[in-house]
Amino acid sequence: MPPAVSQVSLDRHVLVTGGAGFIGSHLCDLLLQRGHYVTCMDNLYTGSIRNIRPLLNHPRFQFIEHDVRRQLHIEDRLDQIYHLACPASPQHYQRDPIGTMTTCVVGTMNVLDLGCQKSARVLQASTSEVYGDPEIHPQPESYAGHVNTIGPRACYDEGKRAAEALMFDYHRVHGLQIKLARIFNTYGPRMLENDGRVISNFIIQALRGEPITVYGTGQQTRSFCFVDDLVRGLNTLMESPASITGPFNLGNPEELSVETIAREIIARTASKSILEFKPLPQDDPKRRKPLIDEAEKRLGWRPRIPLSEGLEATIAYFAMQVASVGSARVVGVGSRSASTTARLGLARKR
Repeated sequence: MPPAVSQVSLDRHVLVTGGAGFIGSHLCDLLLQRGHYVTCMDNLYTGSIRNIRPLLNHPRFQFIEHDVRRQLHIEDRLDQIYHLACPASPQHYQRDPIGTMTTCVVGTMNVLDLGCQKSARVLQASTSEVYGDPEIHPQPESYAGHVNTIGPRACYDEGKRAAEALMFDYHRVHGLQIKLARIFNTYGPRMLENDGRVISNFIIQALRGEPITVYGTGQQTRSFCFVDDLVRGLNTLMESPASITGPFNLGNPEELSVETIAREIIARTASKSILEFKPLPQDDPKRRKPLIDEAEKRLGWRPRIPLSEGLEATIAYFAMQVASVGSARVVGVGSRSASTTARLGLARKR
Protein backbone atom coordinates (compact mmCIF):
# COMPACT_ATOMS: atom_id res chain seq x y z
CA MET A 1 0.00 0.00 0.00
CA PRO A 2 1.22 3.56 -0.58
CA PRO A 3 2.88 5.21 2.42
CA ALA A 4 1.22 8.08 4.28
CA VAL A 5 0.62 11.27 2.32
CA SER A 6 3.39 13.15 4.09
CA GLN A 7 5.92 10.56 2.90
CA VAL A 8 4.92 10.60 -0.76
CA SER A 9 4.03 14.20 -1.38
CA LEU A 10 5.79 14.10 -4.76
CA ASP A 11 4.33 10.72 -5.82
CA ARG A 12 0.90 9.78 -7.05
CA HIS A 13 -1.30 6.89 -6.05
CA VAL A 14 -3.05 5.68 -9.20
CA LEU A 15 -5.91 3.19 -9.47
CA VAL A 16 -6.27 1.23 -12.72
CA THR A 17 -9.56 -0.65 -13.02
CA GLY A 18 -9.29 -3.50 -15.48
CA GLY A 19 -5.57 -3.37 -14.79
CA ALA A 20 -4.95 -7.09 -15.38
CA GLY A 21 -6.30 -6.84 -18.92
CA PHE A 22 -4.44 -6.39 -22.18
CA ILE A 23 -4.25 -2.58 -22.20
CA GLY A 24 -4.53 -2.15 -18.43
CA SER A 25 -1.47 -4.27 -17.67
CA HIS A 26 0.67 -2.29 -20.11
CA LEU A 27 -0.61 0.89 -18.47
CA CYS A 28 0.38 -0.43 -15.02
CA ASP A 29 3.88 -1.06 -16.40
CA LEU A 30 4.15 2.51 -17.67
CA LEU A 31 2.85 4.08 -14.46
CA LEU A 32 5.33 2.13 -12.35
CA GLN A 33 8.13 3.22 -14.68
CA ARG A 34 6.99 6.81 -14.04
CA GLY A 35 7.46 6.26 -10.28
CA HIS A 36 3.81 6.12 -9.19
CA TYR A 37 2.14 3.82 -6.68
CA VAL A 38 -0.28 1.63 -8.62
CA THR A 39 -3.33 -0.27 -7.41
CA CYS A 40 -4.58 -2.66 -10.05
CA MET A 41 -8.22 -3.70 -9.70
CA ASP A 42 -9.73 -6.47 -11.82
CA ASN A 43 -12.40 -9.15 -11.48
CA LEU A 44 -10.44 -11.42 -13.88
CA TYR A 45 -13.41 -11.88 -16.22
CA THR A 46 -11.19 -11.17 -19.20
CA GLY A 47 -8.08 -10.03 -17.35
CA SER A 48 -5.39 -12.52 -16.38
CA ILE A 49 -2.89 -12.74 -13.55
CA ARG A 50 -0.23 -13.76 -16.07
CA ASN A 51 -0.32 -10.19 -17.40
CA ILE A 52 0.68 -8.67 -14.05
CA ARG A 53 2.63 -11.54 -12.49
CA PRO A 54 6.00 -9.73 -12.93
CA LEU A 55 4.59 -6.81 -10.92
CA LEU A 56 3.26 -8.70 -7.90
CA ASN A 57 6.45 -8.25 -5.88
CA HIS A 58 7.00 -4.63 -6.91
CA PRO A 59 7.05 -2.40 -3.80
CA ARG A 60 4.81 0.21 -5.45
CA PHE A 61 2.21 -2.22 -6.81
CA GLN A 62 -0.77 -4.03 -5.34
CA PHE A 63 -3.55 -6.09 -6.86
CA ILE A 64 -7.15 -6.16 -5.65
CA GLU A 65 -9.59 -8.68 -7.11
CA HIS A 66 -12.85 -6.77 -7.25
CA ASP A 67 -15.78 -6.14 -9.58
CA VAL A 68 -16.43 -2.44 -10.22
CA ARG A 69 -20.16 -3.13 -10.19
CA ARG A 70 -19.78 -3.41 -6.41
CA GLN A 71 -19.02 -0.32 -4.34
CA LEU A 72 -15.36 0.63 -4.30
CA HIS A 73 -13.34 1.24 -1.13
CA ILE A 74 -9.77 2.55 -1.19
CA GLU A 75 -8.47 3.61 2.21
CA ASP A 76 -5.38 5.42 0.98
CA ARG A 77 -5.00 8.73 -0.72
CA LEU A 78 -5.93 8.46 -4.39
CA ASP A 79 -4.85 10.95 -7.04
CA GLN A 80 -5.85 9.45 -10.37
CA ILE A 81 -8.16 6.72 -11.65
CA TYR A 82 -7.85 5.11 -15.06
CA HIS A 83 -11.17 3.34 -15.65
CA LEU A 84 -10.58 0.51 -18.13
CA ALA A 85 -12.78 -2.18 -16.56
CA CYS A 86 -15.04 -3.74 -19.20
CA PRO A 87 -14.77 -6.65 -21.65
CA ALA A 88 -13.87 -5.08 -24.98
CA SER A 89 -14.18 -7.75 -27.68
CA PRO A 90 -17.57 -8.82 -29.07
CA GLN A 91 -16.96 -12.45 -28.16
CA HIS A 92 -16.63 -11.57 -24.49
CA TYR A 93 -19.00 -8.62 -24.04
CA GLN A 94 -21.80 -10.48 -25.85
CA ARG A 95 -21.30 -13.51 -23.60
CA ASP A 96 -22.94 -11.57 -20.74
CA PRO A 97 -24.61 -8.52 -22.33
CA ILE A 98 -26.43 -7.46 -19.17
CA GLY A 99 -23.19 -7.73 -17.21
CA THR A 100 -21.47 -5.63 -19.86
CA MET A 101 -24.09 -2.91 -19.68
CA THR A 102 -24.06 -2.80 -15.88
CA THR A 103 -20.25 -2.67 -15.89
CA CYS A 104 -20.43 0.35 -18.20
CA VAL A 105 -23.13 2.14 -16.18
CA VAL A 106 -23.07 0.97 -12.55
CA GLY A 107 -19.33 0.35 -12.63
CA THR A 108 -18.63 3.81 -14.03
CA MET A 109 -20.90 5.42 -11.41
CA ASN A 110 -18.98 3.61 -8.67
CA VAL A 111 -15.68 4.82 -10.10
CA LEU A 112 -16.97 8.38 -10.38
CA ASP A 113 -18.30 8.30 -6.82
CA LEU A 114 -14.86 7.16 -5.65
CA GLY A 115 -13.28 9.96 -7.67
CA CYS A 116 -15.50 12.48 -5.91
CA GLN A 117 -14.74 11.02 -2.47
CA LYS A 118 -10.99 11.17 -3.08
CA SER A 119 -10.92 14.34 -5.24
CA ALA A 120 -9.14 12.18 -7.81
CA ARG A 121 -8.94 12.86 -11.53
CA VAL A 122 -10.79 10.16 -13.55
CA LEU A 123 -9.96 9.00 -17.08
CA GLN A 124 -12.60 6.93 -18.85
CA ALA A 125 -11.46 4.47 -21.51
CA SER A 126 -14.27 4.82 -24.01
CA THR A 127 -14.20 3.33 -27.48
CA SER A 128 -14.54 3.94 -31.19
CA GLU A 129 -17.63 1.71 -30.94
CA VAL A 130 -19.58 4.79 -29.78
CA TYR A 131 -19.55 5.73 -33.48
CA GLY A 132 -21.24 2.44 -34.42
CA ASP A 133 -21.13 1.63 -38.14
CA PRO A 134 -20.16 5.19 -39.11
CA GLU A 135 -21.71 7.18 -41.93
CA ILE A 136 -18.93 9.79 -41.65
CA HIS A 137 -15.35 8.86 -42.51
CA PRO A 138 -12.88 9.31 -40.92
CA GLN A 139 -14.57 9.78 -37.55
CA PRO A 140 -14.07 13.09 -35.69
CA GLU A 141 -14.93 13.47 -32.00
CA SER A 142 -17.84 15.71 -32.96
CA TYR A 143 -19.59 12.84 -34.78
CA ALA A 144 -22.62 11.60 -32.78
CA GLY A 145 -22.43 8.11 -34.27
CA HIS A 146 -24.66 5.59 -36.01
CA VAL A 147 -25.45 2.88 -33.45
CA ASN A 148 -28.10 0.17 -33.50
CA THR A 149 -29.53 0.60 -30.00
CA ILE A 150 -31.23 -2.83 -29.96
CA GLY A 151 -28.62 -4.95 -31.73
CA PRO A 152 -26.32 -7.61 -30.22
CA ARG A 153 -23.46 -5.10 -29.90
CA ALA A 154 -25.57 -2.45 -28.14
CA CYS A 155 -24.66 -3.66 -24.65
CA TYR A 156 -21.13 -2.38 -25.28
CA ASP A 157 -21.74 0.47 -27.75
CA GLU A 158 -24.61 2.02 -25.80
CA GLY A 159 -23.04 1.15 -22.46
CA LYS A 160 -19.94 3.15 -23.34
CA ARG A 161 -22.05 6.04 -24.63
CA ALA A 162 -23.93 6.08 -21.31
CA ALA A 163 -20.59 6.04 -19.46
CA GLU A 164 -19.48 9.09 -21.42
CA ALA A 165 -22.68 10.93 -20.45
CA LEU A 166 -22.12 10.04 -16.78
CA MET A 167 -18.56 11.36 -16.94
CA PHE A 168 -19.67 14.78 -18.11
CA ASP A 169 -22.64 14.90 -15.73
CA TYR A 170 -20.33 14.28 -12.77
CA HIS A 171 -18.01 16.94 -14.16
CA ARG A 172 -20.82 19.50 -14.44
CA VAL A 173 -22.67 18.64 -11.23
CA HIS A 174 -19.78 17.79 -8.88
CA GLY A 175 -16.85 19.57 -10.50
CA LEU A 176 -14.97 16.27 -10.89
CA GLN A 177 -11.85 16.44 -13.04
CA ILE A 178 -12.39 14.09 -15.99
CA LYS A 179 -10.60 12.89 -19.11
CA LEU A 180 -12.27 10.96 -21.91
CA ALA A 181 -10.42 8.81 -24.46
CA ARG A 182 -12.07 7.00 -27.37
CA ILE A 183 -9.81 4.04 -28.10
CA PHE A 184 -9.62 2.62 -31.61
CA ASN A 185 -8.38 -0.87 -32.54
CA THR A 186 -5.31 -1.68 -30.44
CA TYR A 187 -3.01 -4.68 -30.68
CA GLY A 188 0.16 -6.06 -29.14
CA PRO A 189 1.51 -8.64 -26.68
CA ARG A 190 -0.90 -9.88 -23.96
CA MET A 191 -3.96 -9.87 -26.20
CA LEU A 192 -6.13 -12.85 -25.35
CA GLU A 193 -5.74 -15.78 -27.70
CA ASN A 194 -9.50 -16.36 -27.73
CA ASP A 195 -10.85 -12.81 -27.85
CA GLY A 196 -11.99 -12.94 -31.47
CA ARG A 197 -10.13 -9.80 -32.55
CA VAL A 198 -8.68 -9.48 -36.02
CA ILE A 199 -4.94 -9.44 -35.34
CA SER A 200 -4.87 -12.02 -32.54
CA ASN A 201 -7.16 -14.34 -34.51
CA PHE A 202 -5.09 -14.04 -37.68
CA ILE A 203 -1.76 -14.56 -35.94
CA ILE A 204 -2.92 -17.64 -33.99
CA GLN A 205 -4.47 -19.21 -37.08
CA ALA A 206 -1.40 -18.45 -39.20
CA LEU A 207 1.01 -19.89 -36.62
CA ARG A 208 -1.08 -23.07 -36.42
CA GLY A 209 -1.42 -23.34 -40.20
CA GLU A 210 -5.20 -23.09 -39.96
CA PRO A 211 -7.43 -21.22 -42.44
CA ILE A 212 -7.54 -17.48 -41.72
CA THR A 213 -11.14 -16.53 -40.90
CA VAL A 214 -12.08 -13.33 -42.74
CA TYR A 215 -15.61 -12.03 -42.17
CA GLY A 216 -17.42 -10.34 -45.04
CA THR A 217 -15.47 -9.53 -48.20
CA GLY A 218 -12.34 -8.59 -46.29
CA GLN A 219 -12.49 -5.09 -47.75
CA GLN A 220 -13.84 -3.56 -44.55
CA THR A 221 -11.15 -1.42 -42.98
CA ARG A 222 -9.56 -0.98 -39.57
CA SER A 223 -6.81 1.23 -38.16
CA PHE A 224 -4.47 -0.58 -35.77
CA CYS A 225 -2.54 1.15 -32.99
CA PHE A 226 0.25 -0.63 -31.10
CA VAL A 227 -0.43 -0.87 -27.37
CA ASP A 228 2.69 1.08 -26.32
CA ASP A 229 1.51 4.07 -28.34
CA LEU A 230 -1.99 3.79 -26.89
CA VAL A 231 -0.94 3.73 -23.22
CA ARG A 232 1.40 6.65 -23.86
CA GLY A 233 -1.62 8.51 -25.23
CA LEU A 234 -3.74 7.65 -22.19
CA ASN A 235 -1.01 8.87 -19.85
CA THR A 236 -0.50 12.05 -21.88
CA LEU A 237 -4.22 12.79 -21.67
CA MET A 238 -4.32 12.14 -17.93
CA GLU A 239 -1.40 14.51 -17.34
CA SER A 240 -2.85 17.30 -19.50
CA PRO A 241 -4.23 20.49 -17.88
CA ALA A 242 -7.51 20.14 -15.97
CA SER A 243 -9.33 22.26 -18.56
CA ILE A 244 -8.71 19.60 -21.22
CA THR A 245 -11.43 16.98 -20.84
CA GLY A 246 -11.80 15.43 -24.29
CA PRO A 247 -13.18 13.35 -25.81
CA PHE A 248 -10.05 12.50 -27.78
CA ASN A 249 -9.73 9.82 -30.44
CA LEU A 250 -6.67 7.70 -29.68
CA GLY A 251 -5.72 5.39 -32.51
CA ASN A 252 -3.63 5.00 -35.63
CA PRO A 253 -5.01 6.85 -38.68
CA GLU A 254 -3.37 4.39 -41.11
CA GLU A 255 -6.34 2.60 -42.65
CA LEU A 256 -5.94 -0.95 -43.98
CA SER A 257 -8.37 -3.56 -45.24
CA VAL A 258 -8.87 -6.69 -43.17
CA GLU A 259 -7.71 -8.81 -46.10
CA THR A 260 -4.50 -6.79 -46.37
CA ILE A 261 -3.79 -7.42 -42.68
CA ALA A 262 -4.45 -11.14 -43.10
CA ARG A 263 -2.05 -11.46 -46.04
CA GLU A 264 0.60 -9.42 -44.22
CA ILE A 265 0.42 -11.77 -41.23
CA ILE A 266 0.59 -14.86 -43.46
CA ALA A 267 3.72 -13.45 -45.08
CA ARG A 268 5.39 -12.51 -41.78
CA THR A 269 4.73 -15.91 -40.22
CA ALA A 270 5.67 -17.82 -43.42
CA SER A 271 2.38 -19.64 -42.96
CA LYS A 272 0.67 -21.91 -45.48
CA SER A 273 -2.74 -20.73 -44.25
CA ILE A 274 -5.40 -19.79 -46.78
CA LEU A 275 -8.18 -17.22 -46.40
CA GLU A 276 -11.62 -18.54 -45.44
CA PHE A 277 -14.45 -16.03 -45.91
CA LYS A 278 -17.53 -16.08 -43.66
CA PRO A 279 -20.61 -13.81 -43.36
CA LEU A 280 -20.08 -10.44 -41.68
CA PRO A 281 -21.58 -10.30 -38.15
CA GLN A 282 -24.55 -7.98 -37.56
CA ASP A 283 -23.66 -4.29 -37.06
CA ASP A 284 -19.95 -4.92 -37.67
CA PRO A 285 -18.49 -1.58 -38.86
CA LYS A 286 -17.50 -1.43 -42.55
CA ARG A 287 -14.91 1.32 -42.11
CA ARG A 288 -13.02 2.50 -39.08
CA LYS A 289 -10.43 5.26 -39.04
CA PRO A 290 -9.83 7.89 -36.34
CA LEU A 291 -9.38 11.55 -37.05
CA ILE A 292 -6.69 12.44 -34.50
CA ASP A 293 -6.22 16.15 -35.23
CA GLU A 294 -7.41 17.09 -31.72
CA ALA A 295 -4.97 14.72 -30.01
CA GLU A 296 -2.12 16.01 -32.16
CA LYS A 297 -2.91 19.69 -31.58
CA ARG A 298 -3.94 19.67 -27.92
CA LEU A 299 -1.94 16.74 -26.53
CA GLY A 300 1.00 16.58 -28.92
CA TRP A 301 0.29 12.85 -29.36
CA ARG A 302 0.34 10.65 -32.40
CA PRO A 303 1.33 6.98 -32.90
CA ARG A 304 5.03 6.32 -33.48
CA ILE A 305 5.32 2.56 -33.92
CA PRO A 306 4.83 1.30 -37.49
CA LEU A 307 2.67 -1.75 -38.16
CA SER A 308 5.70 -3.78 -39.24
CA GLU A 309 7.41 -3.30 -35.88
CA GLY A 310 4.24 -3.86 -33.88
CA LEU A 311 3.35 -7.04 -35.75
CA GLU A 312 6.85 -8.40 -35.21
CA ALA A 313 6.50 -8.01 -31.43
CA THR A 314 2.95 -9.39 -31.39
CA ILE A 315 3.79 -12.42 -33.55
CA ALA A 316 6.80 -13.18 -31.32
CA TYR A 317 4.53 -13.08 -28.25
CA PHE A 318 1.94 -15.44 -29.71
CA ALA A 319 4.61 -17.75 -31.15
CA MET A 320 5.78 -18.34 -27.57
CA GLN A 321 2.21 -19.10 -26.45
CA VAL A 322 1.57 -21.51 -29.31
CA ALA A 323 4.91 -23.26 -28.73
CA SER A 324 4.30 -23.69 -24.99
CA VAL A 325 2.75 -26.93 -23.84
CA GLY A 326 -0.78 -26.27 -22.58
CA SER A 327 -0.75 -22.67 -23.79
CA ALA A 328 -4.51 -22.66 -24.29
CA ARG A 329 -4.98 -23.27 -20.57
CA VAL A 330 -2.50 -20.56 -19.64
CA VAL A 331 -3.84 -17.91 -22.00
CA GLY A 332 -7.49 -18.59 -21.15
CA VAL A 333 -9.69 -15.91 -19.62
CA GLY A 334 -9.12 -15.35 -15.92
CA SER A 335 -6.41 -18.02 -15.64
CA ARG A 336 -4.32 -18.11 -12.47
CA SER A 337 -2.37 -20.66 -10.49
CA ALA A 338 -3.26 -21.91 -7.01
CA SER A 339 -0.15 -20.27 -5.56
CA THR A 340 -1.11 -16.94 -7.11
CA THR A 341 -4.65 -17.27 -5.77
CA ALA A 342 -3.21 -17.69 -2.30
CA ARG A 343 -1.11 -14.60 -2.79
CA LEU A 344 -4.13 -12.62 -3.90
CA GLY A 345 -5.88 -13.51 -0.66
CA LEU A 346 -3.06 -11.75 1.15
CA ALA A 347 -3.17 -8.80 -1.25
CA ARG A 348 -6.84 -8.21 -0.55
CA LYS A 349 -6.17 -8.05 3.17
CA ARG A 350 -3.40 -5.45 2.95
